[in-house]
Amino acid sequence: MRKIVLMMSVSLDGYIEGPNREIDWHRVDAELHQHFNDLIKQFGALMSGRVTYELMASYWPTADKDPEASPQEIEFAGIWRNMPKVVFSRTLERGTGHTTVVREVVPEEIRALKAQEGGDLALGGADIAAEFLRLGLVDEIRLYVHPVLIGAGKPLFPESEAPTDLRLVETRTFGNGVALLRYERDTTAGAEGA
Repeated sequence: MRKIVLMMSVSLDGYIEGPNREIDWHRVDAELHQHFNDLIKQFGALMSGRVTYELMASYWPTADKDPEASPQEIEFAGIWRNMPKVVFSRTLERGTGHTTVVREVVPEEIRALKAQEGGDLALGGADIAAEFLRLGLVDEIRLYVHPVLIGAGKPLFPESEAPTDLRLVETRTFGNGVALLRYERDTTAGAEGA
């Protein structure tokens, strides 16, 4: 069965964007961008909310036409254009290319999507991630922690009614100081006393 993998870049103090939605503090260099390309092209689909989708759709469909684009950006533009995308939105009428718009997160439909053949499903965007986490639909979390404190903005994780047990399965430090922390849901936590 395919996994749902939440992938997000965060500041060291836990924000995904600044107070004015800025992400200019991201430290994406050639090494990290190539890592993203190599990872994302293995996924079966990209899932996000409308805001994340529109941010990506405003740049990546034609990024490879930019004469200033790096080789990694040129490669990612093709990956993004050709990758199936699922956008969860009540307001977006339609997406471009290989995009399906879904109005609600229905757990049974997500489980059916996970049961299909193909690569794992990448999830991006804080609001939709919060809904998936609340419903217990996230199997893995990949946090890319950037070496910067931004002080304010939108946190990745909202307040929760109950803890979610995770197990650290990988760490990696990139040359620019970004640290990958990869966690899987720990389905055994709490079972010791049962």
